[in-house]
Amino acid sequence: MTSEVDETPGRTEALGYEQARDELIEVVRHLEAGGTTLEESLALWERGEELAKVCRRWLEGARARLDAALAEEAAEESGDRADAE
Repeated sequence: MTSEVDETPGRTEALGYEQARDELIEVVRHLEAGGTTLEESLALWERGEELAKVCRRWLEGARARLDAALAEEAAEESGDRADAE
């Protein structure tokens, strides 16, 4: 069984959300399929943990940007209402 999972050290930080998610899906598929040694399974598990962290950071960053945009919009609306009074 050949692995399509990129285990290059240091590469995780450079991944975009979609890349990390897709690679994480591959890791999960490999683990679920079985047929790997304990050492290979542990390496896949560790890679999956790294990829999950990357995805979480991307999602947290997106949430923070969304929250900031919503707060800015609410502040502008409050300012518009205050100006109208």
